[in-house]
Amino acid sequence: MKYIIAVIRPEKLDVVKEELRKIDVSRMTVSEVQGYGRQRGYIDESVVGPSIRFVRKVKLEIAVNDEFVEPTIQTILKYAKSEGEGRIGDGKIFVLPLEDVIRVRTGERGREAI
Repeated sequence: MKYIIAVIRPEKLDVVKEELRKIDVSRMTVSEVQGYGRQRGYIDESVVGPSIRFVRKVKLEIAVNDEFVEPTIQTILKYAKSEGEGRIGDGKIFVLPLEDVIRVRTGERGREAI
């Protein structure tokens, strides 16, 4: 099992969510987040002194069984990327090992709980 965290542009959320559903990945948590990476945010000159403003993003958190890891990654890569070769700020995907999952309602554990 893996825990996939993807940080993408908010305008890509609907298409990524729909395409993930087509490969039977329909359980996820979505959060609005702010941050910056290579683009280093942007400078807001309207305040006293320069300040870095965070860029709005969407974070997807998805727990998947092993056979869904690569299809999930490839789907996010394909549909979260900007047109053409993509742009700085298109996002990141993090893949972490997932030691256990427990469904609160039934107590099921592991792959059945996902």
